[in-house]
Amino acid sequence: HNMLLEEAFGFRLWTLPENWADWLSWLFLASGGFLLLRRLMRPEVRILTGAWDYVLLLLTMLPFITGVMAYHQWGSYELLMVLHVLTGELLLVLIPFSKLAHMVLFFFTRAFIGFEMGARRGAPSW
Repeated sequence: HNMLLEEAFGFRLWTLPENWADWLSWLFLASGGFLLLRRLMRPEVRILTGAWDYVLLLLTMLPFITGVMAYHQWGSYELLMVLHVLTGELLLVLIPFSKLAHMVLFFFTRAFIGFEMGARRGAPSW
């Protein structure tokens, strides 16, 4: 990503070393695999999991899968880069319309609940 920024605008941002970024990507993929196995194995989680939850988990992992595959050049580099960009853009488009919005809206929700339960208990802020 930083190489594209430098090529387009002539400056670079600070980055992690390549091996760190690679290991963190693998760590993310292992974490996603753990969450998938947890959803499949634990009955209390499996009951609450719908098909859309599996789709979201897969869509969250796809940019990392395609990015790792492109970095290590497993397959057609051009195809993997196109898939990497498309899956990343799809994920960004889906964030506001899915449960993924919680990662952004968490702080607003906490502030709203804090206001609701503040000095005027029981009085809705709306």
